[in-house]
Amino acid sequence: MSSALGYIAAGIVFVWGVSHVVPTRQVVRSFGAIGTDNERIITMEWVAESLAFWFVAVLVFAVTLASLESAATSLVYRVSAGFLVAIGVWTAMTGARTPVVWFKLCPVVMTVSATLLVVASFI
Repeated sequence: MSSALGYIAAGIVFVWGVSHVVPTRQVVRSFGAIGTDNERIITMEWVAESLAFWFVAVLVFAVTLASLESAATSLVYRVSAGFLVAIGVWTAMTGARTPVVWFKLCPVVMTVSATLLVVASFI
């Protein structure tokens, strides 16, 4: 059961990373004429968040695959959950305060994934 929760959480986080990188150009364009440097910075930040999500997803997947019931797996699950909660809180304080639905959904997705990992770490 623990491994199933780990795989599910990894899948959710990976897909959420994909959902960030796919609309990057559209997001940058939505800011209008902001200058090349600002476009690069926004692009960098959107892609960096995707990369962070993918890293967490791959790490969780890898430790789940390698050692189903080890202390290291539980530690990775808990640390990853902490990271996801931090991202969720940060988004709740910033982007989720805008009318963009996806930003409002992000803290929920992060909380669900973090909860799955915490539960998996105790099973």
